[in-house]
Amino acid sequence: MRFVLARRLQGLGASIFTQMDNICKELESTGQELINLSVGSPDRAPSKHVKQVLSQAVLDGGLYGYTMSRGTKEFRQSCADWYKLRFNVELDPEKEVLPLMGSQDGLAHIFMAYIDPDEIALIPDPGYPVYSVGLQLAGGQKVPIPLLAENGFLPDLAGIKPEIACKAKILFLNYPNNPTAAIAPLSYFNELAAFAKEYDILVCHDAAYSELAFGGYRPPSFLQAKNAKEVGVEFHSISKTYNLAGARLGFVVGNSDTIAALTLLKENIDYGVFGPVLKAGATALLGDQEEVENNCQAYQRRRDIWINGCSQVGWSMPSPQATMFIWAPVPTDQDSFSFAESLVRKAGIIVVPGVAFGKYGEGYVRIALVQDDEDMAEAVRRVQEFFNKRV
Repeated sequence: MRFVLARRLQGLGASIFTQMDNICKELESTGQELINLSVGSPDRAPSKHVKQVLSQAVLDGGLYGYTMSRGTKEFRQSCADWYKLRFNVELDPEKEVLPLMGSQDGLAHIFMAYIDPDEIALIPDPGYPVYSVGLQLAGGQKVPIPLLAENGFLPDLAGIKPEIACKAKILFLNYPNNPTAAIAPLSYFNELAAFAKEYDILVCHDAAYSELAFGGYRPPSFLQAKNAKEVGVEFHSISKTYNLAGARLGFVVGNSDTIAALTLLKENIDYGVFGPVLKAGATALLGDQEEVENNCQAYQRRRDIWINGCSQVGWSMPSPQATMFIWAPVPTDQDSFSFAESLVRKAGIIVVPGVAFGKYGEGYVRIALVQDDEDMAEAVRRVQEFFNKRV
Protein backbone atom coordinates (compact mmCIF):
# COMPACT_ATOMS: atom_id res chain seq x y z
CA MET A 1 0.00 0.00 0.00
CA ARG A 2 1.29 3.46 -0.87
CA PHE A 3 0.30 6.49 1.19
CA VAL A 4 0.73 9.83 -0.55
CA LEU A 5 2.60 12.52 1.38
CA ALA A 6 0.94 15.86 1.97
CA ARG A 7 2.13 18.56 -0.40
CA ARG A 8 3.65 20.44 2.53
CA LEU A 9 6.21 17.65 2.94
CA GLN A 10 7.09 17.39 -0.72
CA GLY A 11 10.36 19.13 -1.35
CA LEU A 12 11.61 18.55 2.18
CA GLY A 13 14.47 16.19 2.77
CA ALA A 14 17.51 18.48 2.92
CA SER A 15 18.92 16.93 -0.24
CA ILE A 16 22.43 18.36 0.10
CA PHE A 17 22.69 17.29 3.73
CA THR A 18 21.38 13.88 2.69
CA GLN A 19 23.92 13.59 -0.11
CA MET A 20 26.77 14.42 2.27
CA ASP A 21 25.42 11.98 4.84
CA ASN A 22 25.27 9.21 2.24
CA ILE A 23 28.89 9.87 1.24
CA CYS A 24 29.96 9.73 4.89
CA LYS A 25 28.13 6.43 5.46
CA GLU A 26 29.80 4.99 2.38
CA LEU A 27 33.25 6.00 3.64
CA GLU A 28 32.62 4.81 7.20
CA SER A 29 31.54 1.42 5.86
CA THR A 30 35.04 1.05 4.42
CA GLY A 31 36.62 1.80 7.80
CA GLN A 32 37.70 5.38 7.06
CA GLU A 33 37.88 7.52 10.19
CA LEU A 34 36.11 10.82 9.67
CA ILE A 35 36.36 14.04 11.67
CA ASN A 36 32.93 15.65 11.74
CA LEU A 37 33.00 19.44 11.56
CA SER A 38 29.52 19.71 10.11
CA VAL A 39 26.84 19.62 12.81
CA GLY A 40 26.60 22.57 15.20
CA SER A 41 26.04 20.49 18.31
CA PRO A 42 28.13 21.36 21.40
CA ASP A 43 30.60 18.63 22.30
CA ARG A 44 31.29 19.98 25.79
CA ALA A 45 29.37 19.01 28.95
CA PRO A 46 27.16 21.27 31.09
CA SER A 47 28.52 22.82 34.27
CA LYS A 48 28.77 20.54 37.28
CA HIS A 49 26.22 22.55 39.28
CA VAL A 50 23.70 22.34 36.42
CA LYS A 51 24.15 18.58 36.16
CA GLN A 52 23.70 18.27 39.93
CA VAL A 53 20.43 20.19 39.89
CA LEU A 54 19.16 18.09 36.96
CA SER A 55 20.17 14.80 38.59
CA GLN A 56 18.49 15.75 41.88
CA ALA A 57 15.35 16.99 40.15
CA VAL A 58 14.77 13.76 38.22
CA LEU A 59 14.55 11.96 41.58
CA ASP A 60 11.69 14.23 42.65
CA GLY A 61 8.50 12.30 41.91
CA GLY A 62 6.50 15.51 41.97
CA LEU A 63 8.16 16.83 38.81
CA TYR A 64 6.86 14.23 36.37
CA GLY A 65 3.56 15.89 35.52
CA TYR A 66 2.78 18.19 32.63
CA THR A 67 4.33 21.64 32.95
CA MET A 68 2.07 22.95 30.17
CA SER A 69 3.27 25.27 27.42
CA ARG A 70 4.06 28.22 29.69
CA GLY A 71 6.41 26.12 31.77
CA THR A 72 7.14 27.17 35.34
CA LYS A 73 7.09 30.60 36.93
CA GLU A 74 10.63 29.90 38.17
CA PHE A 75 11.99 29.42 34.66
CA ARG A 76 10.13 32.39 33.16
CA GLN A 77 11.42 34.62 35.95
CA SER A 78 14.97 33.37 35.45
CA CYS A 79 14.74 34.33 31.76
CA ALA A 80 13.52 37.81 32.65
CA ASP A 81 16.21 38.23 35.32
CA TRP A 82 18.92 37.04 32.92
CA TYR A 83 17.78 39.52 30.27
CA LYS A 84 17.96 42.34 32.79
CA LEU A 85 21.46 41.30 33.88
CA ARG A 86 22.78 40.63 30.39
CA PHE A 87 21.09 43.29 28.24
CA ASN A 88 19.42 45.67 30.71
CA VAL A 89 16.09 44.85 29.06
CA GLU A 90 12.98 44.64 31.25
CA LEU A 91 10.64 41.72 30.56
CA ASP A 92 7.31 40.73 32.09
CA PRO A 93 7.76 37.01 32.90
CA GLU A 94 3.99 36.47 32.63
CA LYS A 95 3.39 38.08 29.24
CA GLU A 96 6.74 38.44 27.48
CA VAL A 97 8.51 35.12 28.12
CA LEU A 98 7.73 31.62 26.82
CA PRO A 99 9.85 28.46 27.29
CA LEU A 100 10.44 26.29 24.23
CA MET A 101 11.50 22.71 23.59
CA GLY A 102 14.73 24.08 22.16
CA SER A 103 14.72 27.35 20.24
CA GLN A 104 14.13 25.47 16.96
CA ASP A 105 10.69 24.51 18.28
CA GLY A 106 9.64 28.15 18.36
CA LEU A 107 11.49 29.10 15.18
CA ALA A 108 9.43 26.56 13.24
CA HIS A 109 6.09 27.15 14.95
CA ILE A 110 6.02 30.94 14.72
CA PHE A 111 5.06 30.62 11.04
CA MET A 112 2.03 28.52 11.93
CA ALA A 113 0.89 31.32 14.23
CA TYR A 114 1.16 34.09 11.63
CA ILE A 115 1.46 32.80 8.06
CA ASP A 116 -1.50 31.68 6.00
CA PRO A 117 -0.99 29.92 2.64
CA ASP A 118 0.77 32.09 0.06
CA GLU A 119 1.59 34.88 2.51
CA ILE A 120 5.13 36.27 2.36
CA ALA A 121 8.05 36.03 4.78
CA LEU A 122 11.51 37.53 4.32
CA ILE A 123 14.13 34.85 4.95
CA PRO A 124 17.94 35.34 5.04
CA ASP A 125 19.97 33.54 2.36
CA PRO A 126 22.20 31.85 3.38
CA GLY A 127 20.20 30.97 6.45
CA TYR A 128 19.52 28.27 9.00
CA PRO A 129 17.31 25.72 7.17
CA VAL A 130 14.44 25.67 9.70
CA TYR A 131 13.46 29.21 8.70
CA SER A 132 12.59 28.00 5.21
CA VAL A 133 11.18 24.68 6.40
CA GLY A 134 8.85 26.27 8.96
CA LEU A 135 7.58 28.67 6.32
CA GLN A 136 7.01 25.87 3.81
CA LEU A 137 5.07 23.78 6.32
CA ALA A 138 2.81 26.77 6.94
CA GLY A 139 2.26 27.16 3.21
CA GLY A 140 3.91 30.55 2.99
CA GLN A 141 6.00 32.09 0.24
CA LYS A 142 9.70 32.74 0.77
CA VAL A 143 11.36 35.94 -0.39
CA PRO A 144 15.12 35.47 0.12
CA ILE A 145 17.14 38.34 1.59
CA PRO A 146 20.72 38.00 0.30
CA LEU A 147 23.49 38.03 2.92
CA LEU A 148 26.54 39.22 0.99
CA ALA A 149 30.14 39.68 2.06
CA GLU A 150 30.20 43.26 0.75
CA ASN A 151 27.43 44.12 3.24
CA GLY A 152 29.07 42.32 6.15
CA PHE A 153 26.49 39.54 5.66
CA LEU A 154 23.76 41.93 6.87
CA PRO A 155 20.54 42.29 4.86
CA ASP A 156 20.36 45.46 2.79
CA LEU A 157 17.05 46.78 4.10
CA ALA A 158 17.01 49.56 1.52
CA GLY A 159 17.28 46.90 -1.18
CA ILE A 160 13.97 45.28 -0.20
CA LYS A 161 11.38 46.52 -2.68
CA PRO A 162 8.58 48.50 -0.99
CA GLU A 163 5.90 46.42 -2.72
CA ILE A 164 7.47 43.29 -1.16
CA ALA A 165 7.93 44.88 2.25
CA CYS A 166 4.27 45.96 2.28
CA LYS A 167 3.15 42.35 1.75
CA ALA A 168 5.65 40.64 4.07
CA LYS A 169 4.36 39.53 7.48
CA ILE A 170 7.57 38.17 9.02
CA LEU A 171 11.27 38.93 8.70
CA PHE A 172 13.78 36.44 10.12
CA LEU A 173 17.31 37.34 11.22
CA ASN A 174 20.05 35.61 13.19
CA TYR A 175 23.06 37.37 14.76
CA PRO A 176 25.67 36.24 15.60
CA ASN A 177 24.88 34.41 12.41
CA ASN A 178 24.68 30.78 11.40
CA PRO A 179 26.21 29.94 8.95
CA THR A 180 28.25 33.09 8.18
CA ALA A 181 29.38 33.86 11.78
CA ALA A 182 28.70 37.55 11.01
CA ILE A 183 27.71 39.96 13.78
CA ALA A 184 25.26 42.86 13.86
CA PRO A 185 25.74 46.12 15.77
CA LEU A 186 22.96 47.67 17.83
CA SER A 187 22.77 50.49 15.28
CA TYR A 188 21.67 47.94 12.68
CA PHE A 189 19.00 46.59 15.01
CA ASN A 190 17.71 50.15 15.43
CA GLU A 191 17.42 50.45 11.64
CA LEU A 192 15.69 47.08 11.50
CA ALA A 193 13.13 48.01 14.17
CA ALA A 194 12.31 51.24 12.32
CA PHE A 195 11.95 49.33 9.04
CA ALA A 196 9.65 46.76 10.65
CA LYS A 197 7.49 49.46 12.23
CA GLU A 198 7.18 51.31 8.91
CA TYR A 199 5.97 48.21 7.07
CA ASP A 200 4.15 46.43 9.92
CA ILE A 201 6.44 43.38 9.83
CA LEU A 202 7.07 40.97 12.72
CA VAL A 203 10.81 40.60 13.35
CA CYS A 204 11.91 37.17 14.57
CA HIS A 205 15.50 37.34 15.75
CA ASP A 206 17.32 34.09 16.43
CA ALA A 207 19.96 34.87 19.06
CA ALA A 208 21.14 31.32 19.70
CA TYR A 209 24.82 32.33 19.66
CA SER A 210 24.69 35.57 21.64
CA GLU A 211 26.84 34.10 24.43
CA LEU A 212 29.48 32.43 22.23
CA ALA A 213 31.73 35.40 21.50
CA PHE A 214 35.45 36.05 21.65
CA GLY A 215 37.99 38.69 22.64
CA GLY A 216 35.67 40.62 24.95
CA TYR A 217 32.99 41.12 22.29
CA ARG A 218 29.45 41.09 23.73
CA PRO A 219 26.73 40.74 21.08
CA PRO A 220 23.74 43.02 21.58
CA SER A 221 20.11 41.92 21.78
CA PHE A 222 17.58 43.02 19.18
CA LEU A 223 15.35 43.95 22.12
CA GLN A 224 17.83 46.68 23.06
CA ALA A 225 16.81 48.54 19.90
CA LYS A 226 14.33 51.42 20.10
CA ASN A 227 10.73 50.16 19.91
CA ALA A 228 11.96 46.58 19.43
CA LYS A 229 9.28 45.02 21.63
CA GLU A 230 6.62 46.72 19.51
CA VAL A 231 7.75 44.86 16.40
CA GLY A 232 9.51 41.67 17.36
CA VAL A 233 10.59 38.74 19.45
CA GLU A 234 13.93 37.10 20.16
CA PHE A 235 14.68 33.39 20.45
CA HIS A 236 17.40 32.00 22.72
CA SER A 237 18.99 28.59 23.03
CA ILE A 238 19.94 27.09 26.39
CA SER A 239 21.47 24.29 24.30
CA LYS A 240 24.24 26.36 22.71
CA THR A 241 25.10 28.53 25.69
CA TYR A 242 25.07 25.86 28.39
CA ASN A 243 25.82 22.63 26.46
CA LEU A 244 22.36 21.18 27.01
CA ALA A 245 21.52 20.35 23.40
CA GLY A 246 19.89 17.00 24.14
CA ALA A 247 17.80 18.43 26.97
CA ARG A 248 15.85 20.55 24.43
CA LEU A 249 15.33 23.88 26.12
CA GLY A 250 15.13 27.41 24.83
CA PHE A 251 12.89 30.43 25.20
CA VAL A 252 11.37 33.31 23.26
CA VAL A 253 10.89 36.83 24.63
CA GLY A 254 9.51 40.14 23.45
CA ASN A 255 6.23 41.35 21.97
CA SER A 256 3.44 40.23 24.29
CA ASP A 257 0.89 39.68 21.52
CA THR A 258 3.30 37.42 19.67
CA ILE A 259 4.12 35.50 22.84
CA ALA A 260 0.37 35.04 23.40
CA ALA A 261 -0.14 33.80 19.83
CA LEU A 262 2.70 31.29 20.07
CA THR A 263 1.43 30.18 23.47
CA LEU A 264 -2.03 29.58 22.02
CA LEU A 265 -0.57 27.45 19.25
CA LYS A 266 1.61 25.42 21.60
CA GLU A 267 -1.21 24.91 24.12
CA ASN A 268 -2.96 22.97 21.38
CA ILE A 269 -0.03 20.79 20.31
CA ASP A 270 2.23 20.09 23.31
CA TYR A 271 2.33 19.89 27.10
CA GLY A 272 5.53 21.69 27.91
CA VAL A 273 9.16 21.02 28.77
CA PHE A 274 10.07 18.34 31.35
CA GLY A 275 10.10 19.91 34.83
CA PRO A 276 13.66 18.88 35.83
CA VAL A 277 14.98 20.38 32.58
CA LEU A 278 13.29 23.68 33.41
CA LYS A 279 14.93 23.61 36.85
CA ALA A 280 18.32 22.96 35.26
CA GLY A 281 17.73 25.80 32.79
CA ALA A 282 16.85 28.27 35.54
CA THR A 283 20.00 27.25 37.41
CA ALA A 284 22.12 27.64 34.29
CA LEU A 285 20.81 31.14 33.53
CA LEU A 286 21.29 32.60 37.00
CA GLY A 287 24.10 30.45 38.37
CA ASP A 288 27.86 30.62 37.98
CA GLN A 289 28.68 31.59 34.38
CA GLU A 290 32.29 30.38 34.47
CA GLU A 291 31.58 27.47 32.12
CA VAL A 292 30.10 29.86 29.55
CA GLU A 293 33.41 31.70 29.46
CA ASN A 294 35.23 28.37 29.27
CA ASN A 295 33.08 27.48 26.25
CA CYS A 296 34.04 30.72 24.54
CA GLN A 297 37.71 30.14 25.21
CA ALA A 298 37.48 26.59 23.88
CA TYR A 299 35.80 27.69 20.63
CA GLN A 300 38.29 30.52 20.26
CA ARG A 301 41.24 28.12 20.61
CA ARG A 302 39.72 25.79 18.03
CA ARG A 303 39.05 28.73 15.71
CA ASP A 304 42.69 29.77 15.92
CA ILE A 305 44.00 26.22 15.45
CA TRP A 306 41.93 25.84 12.28
CA ILE A 307 42.50 29.27 10.74
CA ASN A 308 46.22 29.41 11.48
CA GLY A 309 46.77 25.89 10.20
CA CYS A 310 44.79 26.41 7.01
CA SER A 311 46.55 29.70 6.28
CA GLN A 312 49.86 27.81 6.10
CA VAL A 313 48.69 26.10 2.92
CA GLY A 314 47.07 29.18 1.44
CA TRP A 315 43.47 28.66 2.54
CA SER A 316 42.59 32.05 4.01
CA MET A 317 39.30 32.83 5.74
CA PRO A 318 37.88 35.49 8.09
CA SER A 319 38.33 34.98 11.83
CA PRO A 320 34.87 35.26 13.41
CA GLN A 321 34.16 37.19 16.59
CA ALA A 322 31.34 34.85 17.64
CA THR A 323 29.49 31.52 17.13
CA MET A 324 30.91 28.00 16.88
CA PHE A 325 31.32 28.33 13.10
CA ILE A 326 33.74 29.48 10.44
CA TRP A 327 32.39 30.56 7.03
CA ALA A 328 35.23 29.81 4.66
CA PRO A 329 35.48 30.68 0.96
CA VAL A 330 35.96 27.63 -1.26
CA PRO A 331 39.71 27.78 -2.03
CA THR A 332 39.56 25.87 -5.32
CA ASP A 333 37.72 26.32 -8.61
CA GLN A 334 35.06 23.82 -7.46
CA ASP A 335 31.53 24.54 -6.33
CA SER A 336 30.88 24.19 -2.60
CA PHE A 337 29.45 20.66 -2.78
CA SER A 338 32.27 19.34 -4.95
CA PHE A 339 34.88 20.83 -2.64
CA ALA A 340 33.18 19.41 0.47
CA GLU A 341 32.96 16.01 -1.21
CA SER A 342 36.67 16.13 -2.12
CA LEU A 343 37.59 17.11 1.43
CA VAL A 344 35.68 14.23 3.01
CA ARG A 345 36.80 11.62 0.46
CA LYS A 346 40.47 12.59 0.42
CA ALA A 347 41.01 14.00 3.91
CA GLY A 348 38.19 12.52 5.98
CA ILE A 349 36.97 15.98 7.06
CA ILE A 350 33.23 16.62 7.00
CA VAL A 351 32.12 20.22 6.39
CA VAL A 352 28.83 21.60 5.07
CA PRO A 353 28.62 23.00 1.51
CA GLY A 354 27.47 26.59 1.68
CA VAL A 355 24.76 26.02 -0.91
CA ALA A 356 22.95 23.85 1.66
CA PHE A 357 21.99 27.12 3.36
CA GLY A 358 20.66 28.77 0.22
CA LYS A 359 21.60 30.09 -3.21
CA TYR A 360 23.84 32.83 -1.81
CA GLY A 361 25.79 30.31 0.25
CA GLU A 362 27.46 29.00 -2.89
CA GLY A 363 31.19 29.57 -2.87
CA TYR A 364 31.57 28.85 0.86
CA VAL A 365 31.70 25.96 3.29
CA ARG A 366 30.75 26.01 6.96
CA ILE A 367 33.14 24.55 9.50
CA ALA A 368 31.74 23.74 12.98
CA LEU A 369 34.24 24.00 15.84
CA VAL A 370 32.80 20.98 17.64
CA GLN A 371 35.87 18.81 18.18
CA ASP A 372 38.45 19.16 20.94
CA ASP A 373 41.84 20.81 20.40
CA GLU A 374 43.59 17.53 19.59
CA ASP A 375 41.05 16.54 16.95
CA MET A 376 41.05 20.05 15.48
CA ALA A 377 44.83 19.83 15.16
CA GLU A 378 44.48 16.45 13.44
CA ALA A 379 41.87 17.93 11.11
CA VAL A 380 44.30 20.72 10.23
CA ARG A 381 47.06 18.20 9.56
CA ARG A 382 44.76 16.36 7.16
CA VAL A 383 43.77 19.60 5.43
CA GLN A 384 47.42 20.55 4.98
CA GLU A 385 48.16 17.13 3.52
CA PHE A 386 45.12 17.47 1.24
CA PHE A 387 46.36 20.81 -0.11
CA ASN A 388 49.97 19.72 -0.44
CA LYS A 389 48.92 16.77 -2.59
CA ARG A 390 47.04 19.15 -4.88
CA VAL A 391 50.11 21.27 -5.55
